[in-house]
Amino acid sequence: MLMLIFLAALAGFSRASDVLEFTDDDFDSGIQNLDLILVEFYAPWCGHCKRLAPEYEAAATRLKGIVPLAKVDCTAHSSTCSKFGVNGYPTLKIFRSGEVSGPYDGPRSADGIVSFLKKQAGPASVELTTEADFDKFIADKDASVVGFFADNSSPAYTEFQNAAKDLRENYRFAHTSVEALLKSQGVDGEGVILFRPPRLSNKFEDSSVKFSGEKCTKNTIKTFIKDSVFGICPHMTDDNKDQLRGKDLLVAYYDVDYDKNPKGSNYWRNRVMKVAKSFLDQGKELRFAVASKQSFSHDLSEFGLDGAQGEVPVVAMRTAGGDKYVMTEEFTRDGKALESFLRDYFDGKLKRYLKSEPIPENNDGPVKILVAENFDAIANDDSKDALIEFYAPWCGHCKSLEPKYTELAEKLADDPNLVIAKMDATANDVPSPYEVSGFPTIYFAPAGSKMQPKKYEGGREVSDFIAFLKREASNPVIVQEEPKKKRINEGDL
Repeated sequence: MLMLIFLAALAGFSRASDVLEFTDDDFDSGIQNLDLILVEFYAPWCGHCKRLAPEYEAAATRLKGIVPLAKVDCTAHSSTCSKFGVNGYPTLKIFRSGEVSGPYDGPRSADGIVSFLKKQAGPASVELTTEADFDKFIADKDASVVGFFADNSSPAYTEFQNAAKDLRENYRFAHTSVEALLKSQGVDGEGVILFRPPRLSNKFEDSSVKFSGEKCTKNTIKTFIKDSVFGICPHMTDDNKDQLRGKDLLVAYYDVDYDKNPKGSNYWRNRVMKVAKSFLDQGKELRFAVASKQSFSHDLSEFGLDGAQGEVPVVAMRTAGGDKYVMTEEFTRDGKALESFLRDYFDGKLKRYLKSEPIPENNDGPVKILVAENFDAIANDDSKDALIEFYAPWCGHCKSLEPKYTELAEKLADDPNLVIAKMDATANDVPSPYEVSGFPTIYFAPAGSKMQPKKYEGGREVSDFIAFLKREASNPVIVQEEPKKKRINEGDL
């Protein structure tokens, strides 16, 4: 019996959670005296919530004593969820001193949550009072921004603090007035220095960058940080990927692991950096990064590199406009393959990579099958209107729509000015300017105006589609008439 009690207690202990759970009754009192807390509003049946749960739990354990994490079951405590405008799951919000500070839009991994909230905890900028404090601060795995001020009442100090408050979600800030530190860093009076992570130290760039603007203002400091923080070739992670993307970006994917294998991680990164520096010195505009194959498996799939094996990096590039390029030649230790790839890119000799299914050998059915490789030829035929369904094979709504969509195409088969088509958006790149975030998504692309497609928001019965097309089509729509039923006379019986 004692053993059973012990095992039951042990099981209960193993299930103990570091995530606080609030109800309608105790939510306000539970958060009002906390400087900072992250709250997840969830539903037990929500698939995204279930996927987040272990990451959220792990983050709560790692942040115990630093920043609390909590959750509210909106199916049981709807009053609290309604109060904060929760209309989807999971919704995560940051609270400070009992008030909503804003939504949490950071990574949904334990590492990402921990990194984000550590930057949010405490003051926006940490005061460094000793050389040991300074050495420990800049030894972090992330970049460090330090303000040096002889007098903390100076206008520059205030501007630095304002910049830190604005950017604390993404960067680490500290400040000091210790005279020995100002002297050791060559700061005369006041200044701001960005220190890159020691683990990314290399011979191609300085390990720190000094602010060189004429005047320290919030905006000039913010611009300095954003322009300098990544250097020639940063390590792309879940935390910083959104900051890196948005411009033309080349990434070398391999087994990057700065915790277990920093030397091996830097071995390949240095080879990328050598080539990158030579092109950047020529004034070429391109961002470079290295990333873990395992962490960015989705990226590899998007570039058709799912099965990439071996220790050497695979290289892919995505432009700000969404065009993709893949280096097909194997990465060489001397960097020659990467040099050749980049020369061809800047000379306009590379062919864009399209994730595409094979072009169908037979495409004579009423619904035309679109893949990335034939999209322009069929859907972008400027002489014809096109109704395009973007679907996913596993989507239940798409399966329900399929017979109706086929019937629609059959009724319009005699119209030479209209194309009814569909594309598997999970197996093909969706071309610009189409935006697909759910399935099915349907667009109407009018003749002569293919770059301004109109999203279809109407009903999904055949009659709804026909009514829409009669309103929007460039030419009168030709609909096959229903065959008339033969009238039965009494004499025929």
